[in-house]
Amino acid sequence: MDIASVVGLMAAIGMVVWSLWAGTGGAMGVYWDTPSAILVLGGTLFTILNTQSLDRFLGVFKVVKLHFFSKSQTVAQTIELIVKLGELARREGVLSLENHLKEVQDEYLANGIRLVIDGTAASEIEAILTGEMEALDQRHNQGKNIIDLTAKYAPAFGMIGTLMGLVAMLSNMDDPKKIGPGMAVAILTTFYGAIIANVFCLPLVDKLSYRHEEEMLLKTVMLKGILSLQAGDNPRVTQAKLSVYLPPRARDKIEGPNTRKE
Repeated sequence: MDIASVVGLMAAIGMVVWSLWAGTGGAMGVYWDTPSAILVLGGTLFTILNTQSLDRFLGVFKVVKLHFFSKSQTVAQTIELIVKLGELARREGVLSLENHLKEVQDEYLANGIRLVIDGTAASEIEAILTGEMEALDQRHNQGKNIIDLTAKYAPAFGMIGTLMGLVAMLSNMDDPKKIGPGMAVAILTTFYGAIIANVFCLPLVDKLSYRHEEEMLLKTVMLKGILSLQAGDNPRVTQAKLSVYLPPRARDKIEGPNTRKE
């Protein structure tokens, strides 16, 4: 579980709730209006459904799950694993890697190693794995797009609700007592839309973009490592090739032939 995501979301919600409570002396019921909530939530969801296929719309739950749960494998750990496999291949032969596939948790990396074991040409390996990366990029963008649309339409429906509320309020201008409550209800829809967009959706989109960049970097390191294994590079060379994807301070912490004392 991503602690930063959980703490950030809970803290943001907590600060909003505290501000609402403190601003009304605990009378938070003034911030709730059922028709306004239905308009913003229902209008946003069904408008998004109108723009997507049903399976892609329902897939948003997997996208949200990715926000809170991510694989713990790091670039440094991946480099160490690939260098270790390179040492085994150099010492025992490429076919010996098949006995160590159970150590490879990532399916993308495992598939690449299988291609190496099968004697697939480097150009074909690169084409296959690059195509898989492009497909992954497309899936991520599709999932993120739904959250983007939510952040786009929720404030729009909030504004629609505000305009509706203003029309209703102006139609009762002959009764001054109804102007204040009417204005409050009109503004609530905009409030709901802003909360949905800025507390939930936009942070989620930014975090998904960060996750995507992380995963694409990891897959790039795996691809370069697989090609290095296919080429039969010295493990020291493999480690040097892959270490460029790490910050300079992190490179010396990798366990591999370049860090061992002779």
